[in-house]
Amino acid sequence: MTHDIRITPLTAQAFAPFGDVLNCDGDPDKIINAGLCGRFHDRAQVDCDGRVGISLFRSELRQLPYKLDLVERHPLGSQAFIPMSMDPFLVIVADADLQPKAFITAPGEGINFHRGVWHGVLTPLTGPGLFAVIDRIGEGDNLEEHHFTTPCRVIFDE
Repeated sequence: MTHDIRITPLTAQAFAPFGDVLNCDGDPDKIINAGLCGRFHDRAQVDCDGRVGISLFRSELRQLPYKLDLVERHPLGSQAFIPMSMDPFLVIVADADLQPKAFITAPGEGINFHRGVWHGVLTPLTGPGLFAVIDRIGEGDNLEEHHFTTPCRVIFDE
């Protein structure tokens, strides 16, 4: 029997046990570039053993309902996903007991998974699926995967 996971809007409070929400909510921390740019400073901490790198990921578009059969985690470092478009994307996390939760980002919003947090793969639902990814680069096994015996179905509330 398939278990349904309902998608909820991403909020900093709901996501706090899993990571950081990267957005431009509120007023900028500082105005720079002759008053033409607002800096939203230090929105997430990169936590890793090794070197920090910036990569680009291009992910295939997905559709709802989404079949969740795999989560992964990175024990040696945090991992941030920053969309290179204003398209929202699906964010799936799971607690230590591997109970998944699903969130939808606001347009242009990114996330930073804390080190060791179980999460789904990149799941763009619209747009190009192009992301800047900030994470650990280096030696060692920094990827663990868990395959669900029975997949979950991720859906919006009907």
